[in-house]
Amino acid sequence: MSRYLVRQQDVTPYSPANHTGTRNFRLIGPETVGAKQLEVLVGEIERGKGALPHAHKGIEQVCYLLEGNAHVEVGGQKFEMKPGEACFFPADAVHLLIVTSERARVLVVYSPPYLEKHGR
Repeated sequence: MSRYLVRQQDVTPYSPANHTGTRNFRLIGPETVGAKQLEVLVGEIERGKGALPHAHKGIEQVCYLLEGNAHVEVGGQKFEMKPGEACFFPADAVHLLIVTSERARVLVVYSPPYLEKHGR
């Protein structure tokens, strides 16, 4: 297997802190491909669940909605996301994302890597 190709089915999911009904699959990061400046994961989230209000100290985050719909709040703004849309969470900004469809899949990029441990 390539050191640089990662398949979601080959990655062990984990439940992130400050989230409910969410399974994250870390695809790109130090432990998978040796990435040092960013981290990429896919989150699978159930209806009415998602990210509770929280912030990431010194870490920028991008969410790209692959499937489903979600309500997002960040920086005093509230909006509804649909597949094919992306949002940005600045470092240290309190944000939330709640799924409003049956389920959702979201591609998430952190820079620098968040490196949350499995099971936290």
